[in-house]
Amino acid sequence: MREWAERIRRGDRRKIARAISWIENGDERKEDLLEAIYPYTGNAYLVGVTGSPGAGKSSLVDRLIGLLREEGMSVGVIAVDPTSPFTGGALLGDRVRMTRHALDEKVFIRSMGTRGSLGGLARATKEAVRVLDAAGTDVVFIETVGVGQSEIEIMHMADTVALILTPGSGDAVQVFKAGIMETADLFVINKAELDGVRKLVRDVEEMLHLAKGNEDWMPPIVKASSKEGLGIDQLWRELGRHRDYLRHSGQWRIRRLSRLRREVREVMEGQLRRRLAEKMTDPAFLRDLDAVQSREKAPHRVARDWLDTLFRGEGGKEE
Repeated sequence: MREWAERIRRGDRRKIARAISWIENGDERKEDLLEAIYPYTGNAYLVGVTGSPGAGKSSLVDRLIGLLREEGMSVGVIAVDPTSPFTGGALLGDRVRMTRHALDEKVFIRSMGTRGSLGGLARATKEAVRVLDAAGTDVVFIETVGVGQSEIEIMHMADTVALILTPGSGDAVQVFKAGIMETADLFVINKAELDGVRKLVRDVEEMLHLAKGNEDWMPPIVKASSKEGLGIDQLWRELGRHRDYLRHSGQWRIRRLSRLRREVREVMEGQLRRRLAEKMTDPAFLRDLDAVQSREKAPHRVARDWLDTLFRGEGGKEE
C-alpha cells in the first residue's frame, strides 16, 4: 500500500478514483490504504455546503471552483447524491453541473450515493475526503443532499459549514426549527436577483441573534447569484475569514480533535454492530430468543450473556 499512498500523494487521479471506489464498496483493502495515507492528511480546508434541494449549491460550488483555480489552488468536491433506486449508485447530478472543470488536473469531483445513510452523508464520505486531503488538495467542498434534522452531522466533518438559502422558499424558518441555524458558520442568500432578498436577510438576522447572540463568531450573511456570478468573491473572503477565526481562537484544533474522537467511536460502533450481527445468526442465540418468547429467560439476561460472549470470547478470555 505504500506505493498506492505515494501515487495518491502525487495526485494520481486514477489511484484517487480507485481508492474512493474501494471505500464506497467496502473493499477489504481500504483499511490498509487509509492507514498508509493517514500521516499525510490534515492539511486541506474542508467546507461543508448544505441547503434544500434546488437552492443552487452545486452552481455556487462550481463558481467557487473557478475562483480558486484562478488563485492557483487545487480543489476537491465530494457531492453526496441520493442513491439511485435502480443501480444503487449516486444520481450524478452534481457532476453534470460541473463538467466545465472535468479536464482540469487540479480539480477532482466525485458524486457518492447516500445508500440510505441518515443525514444525506454517505458513510464513506469522511474517508473519501481523507483521500483527497492526502493528495494535497487545498480546499475540499462537501456538498450534502439537503436540509433536515439529521443534516446537523455535517458539522462533524467540515471546518466551515455554509448554509445556502433562497428567497421565497421559507427555508429560514424551517432550518431554525430543525436546529441547522446553530451549526452553520456562514449563510448564503443565493439567487439574490430574485424578489424577497431583503426580507430573507432580515429573517436570518433576527434568528441568528436568538441562536448565536452570545458567541464570539456571528455568522455573516452573503448575498450571491450563481447565475449572474455575483457575490462569489465575497463568499470566499468570508470563508477565509472564518478559517482565520478558527485558527486564531484555537477552535481549529478543538474541532478537529473532537471530530477525530467521534470518528474513532463511530468505527468502533460499526465493528461492534457487525460482530453482533454475526453472533445473532448463531443457533444458540436463536434458541435463547425462543426462550425469551416462552418466558423462560428475560430479555436483559440474554442480551447481557451474549455481550459477555462477544467481549470475553467463547473460552472466557478477552477476544
